[in-house]
Amino acid sequence: MIRYVGLSSLPLLLTSALVFVDPAGAAEDYPTVTVVDYVLGCMQTNGQTRQALERCSCSIDVIASIVPFEDYERAETFKSMSLTTGERSGLFRENAPAKAASTELKRAQAEADMRCF
Repeated sequence: MIRYVGLSSLPLLLTSALVFVDPAGAAEDYPTVTVVDYVLGCMQTNGQTRQALERCSCSIDVIASIVPFEDYERAETFKSMSLTTGERSGLFRENAPAKAASTELKRAQAEADMRCF
């Protein structure tokens, strides 16, 4: 017996299917630009191969499942600002929020390395 599913049910069915297809979808959603930027940087470090693409994609998925995007963005901002020169760059390396954000991101990256590489 075939049951008719009305069009009003279609969005719900598609959403339910996507949850099962993409387990990383349960994690905080990261903007596409952030994901691509991470993967490209990772591939520069690990090689421009299909295998590196898969591992780097896995890595950002693991990080996204551990670190909410707002925390990731904060840690990346502290990291980039700490690389600047001058006296003020120390503020971005040495204060408690910067250290906490860096520690959280390093922990997530270590977990991603264990799972994906």
